[in-house]
Amino acid sequence: MNYTYYEYPSNYVASSAAIAAVSAVLMTFIAIILVVYVIQIIAMWKLFNKAGEKGWKSIIPIYNMVILFKISGLSPWLILVYFATFIPIIGWIAPIALNAILCYRMAKSFDKDVAWAIGLYFLAPIFYMILAFGQSEYVGPNGEKTDVTVEENN
Repeated sequence: MNYTYYEYPSNYVASSAAIAAVSAVLMTFIAIILVVYVIQIIAMWKLFNKAGEKGWKSIIPIYNMVILFKISGLSPWLILVYFATFIPIIGWIAPIALNAILCYRMAKSFDKDVAWAIGLYFLAPIFYMILAFGQSEYVGPNGEKTDVTVEENN
């Protein structure tokens, strides 16, 4: 067989039906992710309001973590641990441990138990939505009940 450049057979011919199917699956996946993301933003906004913080603070990427640390009673400076991931071993384990501590303290801040903290750690989007839209009330950083009302924190 004497093939020229233009006659060379190709095994990579994609049909338009296959491309359409892959595109439809991809667009559906993206739509689901966007819906979950919007619901998560609304949940965090409501959660921040329950804790006496302004809701708009939940939209700003790193600042929202600082406020979550404040809500749970941790030092906002601990956010720097997340930036230390370039350090071998310690930089990989420290953020995982800090996230576990944050989940535990957040659960205590809303008067929940250890099982709730485990749920926050492994299924954070679902448990944050339950905290935000449920009957849970913010009792104070790390569960320390204070007499300060939510309006005084603003």
